[in-house]
Amino acid sequence: MWQTLIPIPFLLPYLFHQASAHGGALNYTVGDTWYPGYDPYGDQTMQDGADWMVQRKWITNDPIFETTNASLSCNTPGNPAKSYVPITAGQNITAVYAYWVHTVGPMIAWLAYCANDSNDCRTFNSSTASWFKIGQKGLLEGTIEEGTWFQKAFSKWDGSPSLWSETVPSSLRPGKYLVRHEIISLHSANKPQFYPECAHLDIKGDGHAFPSKEYLVQIPGVWSMDQPEINIDIYKPEVSKKTEYKIPGPAVWTGLS
Repeated sequence: MWQTLIPIPFLLPYLFHQASAHGGALNYTVGDTWYPGYDPYGDQTMQDGADWMVQRKWITNDPIFETTNASLSCNTPGNPAKSYVPITAGQNITAVYAYWVHTVGPMIAWLAYCANDSNDCRTFNSSTASWFKIGQKGLLEGTIEEGTWFQKAFSKWDGSPSLWSETVPSSLRPGKYLVRHEIISLHSANKPQFYPECAHLDIKGDGHAFPSKEYLVQIPGVWSMDQPEINIDIYKPEVSKKTEYKIPGPAVWTGLS
């Protein structure tokens, strides 16, 4: 049973509104504790000032279409939150979604060390971040057009939350990090849709590892319309019947430097 840090009288109407939305990570869990995220259609003044807020601000569940859009790092406007999700390296971070309507495309979880002088994500500009993958999900079985992607499989339509879990590498050096959950939907021919959200993590542990340069990318910068996996028409006969899809970008960093 999940616990939450938010008073129940406030949380009930908040969750009711969240359940009716779609288009992004709404909450996070670590173990049995639930951390509410930003409601893009809720009271912005209240949420902007909330000491418990762990997710960066986003104000629409509409996708981002441009691979060069500055909002691609942490959505629009991506303003920092005031708090952190506490987590120990080796634990899972789970992003919680309501029902998800799209079915084709990869899902990627990223981390970025908040590399300012104070290692404080609350004052860190995500556009300067060096991101590395800690997990990704793609085509599970079948063909690109009609097969089962994780994007389809994880979505629940019975009222229960849609959960996406990834593990923080156990050897990662501790510190304050951004976590970025990104869904790329490819159902529109040659018009990819990007759905990113970011939250603040306070990662504890006794690890000393950090990814080397070949794992690190800038966002925007990692995606391009020159990449056939991004600029794709899944309905073309030579594409639709393929049973493999290579998720672009760097390899997932599992804890080795």
